[in-house]
Amino acid sequence: MSDEPIPAGPPPVAGRPVRAVLLDLDGVLVDSIAVAREAFAHAYAEVVGAGAAPVDEYCRYPGHHLPEVLRMMGLPAAMAEPFVRESHRLAHRVSPVPGVPSILDALRRRGARLAVVTGRSGVRARTLLAGLGLLGGFDQVIGADEVARPKPAPDIVLRALSLLRVDPAEAVLVGDAVSDIASARGAGVTAAAALWGESDRDTLLAAEPDVVLTSPVDILGLCPAGTADDTRADAHRR
Repeated sequence: MSDEPIPAGPPPVAGRPVRAVLLDLDGVLVDSIAVAREAFAHAYAEVVGAGAAPVDEYCRYPGHHLPEVLRMMGLPAAMAEPFVRESHRLAHRVSPVPGVPSILDALRRRGARLAVVTGRSGVRARTLLAGLGLLGGFDQVIGADEVARPKPAPDIVLRALSLLRVDPAEAVLVGDAVSDIASARGAGVTAAAALWGESDRDTLLAAEPDVVLTSPVDILGLCPAGTADDTRADAHRR
């Protein structure tokens, strides 16, 4: 692991307040890696059969849509169904990342629009967030199956911006995977790397994100108190 200092994370858009915060789900908002590993091993055993499941290799693709991961790994597409089934069965073991609920509340009080842009399917994402009591806090929750191309393509970010009616220059995407950084960059939004997530730190930093966040509370620095509120008030006065 590199000993180089972590870049600071000031408000990322000079002269333009951040009106929308887009967030990846797994690893950024919820701690789900243990459940994902167990569900993958179960699906492998059910579809492929005996032998050790390549769980560690699977974990090298955070942020990617499951069917794409299976394709890249050369594994049967049929693994998706038991993976999803097992993930639902174990969903009670998924929890919000510590501090996330209060951070989301603070962002909403500051007037920020919030959206989830995830490699999960939309139904799975919304079901999980509803079970955790977090779904109502988001303006939009968009899954990888609800756009033409999943991350690292920019489609899911562009879809969120369209639904939120926010310009790319006024939005930031917080993600823990290289695919998140690429998706943000392709859509023209600020790319913020979440170092508490599932990716290796050096791998994520090598993708050259615009902003580096070391803790969930750093998300609040992207939308300082008053900025989004002031923008919304100005628009109302006009």
